[in-house]
Amino acid sequence: MRAIRVASAALLTATALTLTAPPASAAVAGEENITSFGFRVTPSTIAAGGQVTLSVDGCEHNTKVTSGVFDDVTIPKGQTTATAKVFWEAKPGAMYEVTFTCGQESGTTDLTIVGGQSSANPTHQPSHQPTPHHTRGVKAGVGGSSDGFDAQQIALGGALVAGVLGTAYYWTRRRGGQGDA
Repeated sequence: MRAIRVASAALLTATALTLTAPPASAAVAGEENITSFGFRVTPSTIAAGGQVTLSVDGCEHNTKVTSGVFDDVTIPKGQTTATAKVFWEAKPGAMYEVTFTCGQESGTTDLTIVGGQSSANPTHQPSHQPTPHHTRGVKAGVGGSSDGFDAQQIALGGALVAGVLGTAYYWTRRRGGQGDA
C-alpha cells in the first residue's frame, strides 16, 4: 500500500513540474521567425563599411529590408537578392537586427560587426548622418538564461510547484493515517 502512495505522489510531482516548466522555445524569447518565406544576410559577420548580400526566397511581394546599420533596401518582386553597404559608424563587436518584410509578414536575423575597418577605404571619414528611422540602436543583452522572464513569472511558477508538492504531501499523509488504523 505504501508503494502505491509513493508512486502516486511521485507521478503527481513529475506532472506538476512538467506542466510548470517553461517551453524550450522560451529560451529564445522574442525570436520567433517562422515565416512563409526564407531570408538571410551574407555574410552574417562583417566589418564596418563592408557590403552584405540580402537574400529572400518564396516572397510573392516586394521585400523591404531594414536595419539600423544600413539604408533601407527593397528587393523587387521576382528578384531574390540585393546588396547593402554597412555604415562606417557601425560599432565593432555590436549585433544589429535586420528585418525582412514580405507583404504582411516580417522576420528578423542578426548582423554582427567585427572589429577593424575593411581595407577598401581605411581613411574614409563617416559621411552618413542617420535619420530618426535608423536610430533603433544595437541589439544587445539577448541570450541570457532568464531572458524574457520576470520575477513575477518566476515567483508564480515557484508557488505553483510548492502548492502541488504540498497537496501531494497532504494527500499522502492523510491516506497513510487511514490505512494504518
